[in-house]
Amino acid sequence: MNNMKKIGIIGCGWLGTHMAERLATQHEIFVTTTSESKIKNLSDKGYHVTKVSFPDDITGTIAEWEITSQLDAVIVTVPFSGVRGAEISLKERNENLLTFLGDYKGQLFLMSSTGVYPDLEKEFIEEDRSADEVPSENFIKNRFPQVNILRLAGLMGDQRLLKNYNISNLEQLVNHIHYADICTVVEKMLNNESQSKVYNVVAPVHPNKEEIISAQKDLPYSGSRTTQGRTISPSKLISDLNFEFHYPDPRYFHLESI
Repeated sequence: MNNMKKIGIIGCGWLGTHMAERLATQHEIFVTTTSESKIKNLSDKGYHVTKVSFPDDITGTIAEWEITSQLDAVIVTVPFSGVRGAEISLKERNENLLTFLGDYKGQLFLMSSTGVYPDLEKEFIEEDRSADEVPSENFIKNRFPQVNILRLAGLMGDQRLLKNYNISNLEQLVNHIHYADICTVVEKMLNNESQSKVYNVVAPVHPNKEEIISAQKDLPYSGSRTTQGRTISPSKLISDLNFEFHYPDPRYFHLESI
């Protein structure tokens, strides 16, 4: 039996919107958006909407989200790190988020990125980089030790397909994840009431870019796949949650899941 929970989603961008749609079938959804123009659309879907942004300076205008004490879970999808390799300090943005969360005690999820791992040709596991060493993760962990940190690979699915982009380095192995699998990970962790976990959320198959584009354009691919590259392992997620990916192979992200 699944009890209906009150779930807050901070940041209703591409991923936040997909999560809200999935979770709304079983839960009551509270979302934040920075955009006045999105409020009606989100309200029409039955979500409770708060307009707030997390500026990169302390403006004094951020107040605590008045409904946090009622929420069973909060999912943070706003980015709190710079691009890969550049640990830009977003200290003010971080402080604004902490103020907004107040002294929240419930289940908490931070959407992080596999960009926290260095650009080296090896397979990375979670223990290779502790959350304590990652500024964009430890700022929230220090205040909310219960936070679950999900290190997401490149977000794909829907209209986000490699064939739609101008791609270079075609022989490079990918670390991708379909948004539907991220939603399923969160659902499982909600049901398990998981606390203080760090997981790589990455499809287990790492084809190269050319293989994926060929599959998405329905073209044959006769090349071979290198075994050299930077790959991120989801094995901890798979074993802890007994997790099965709907979309384990990025070559087939464009196909509807059966």
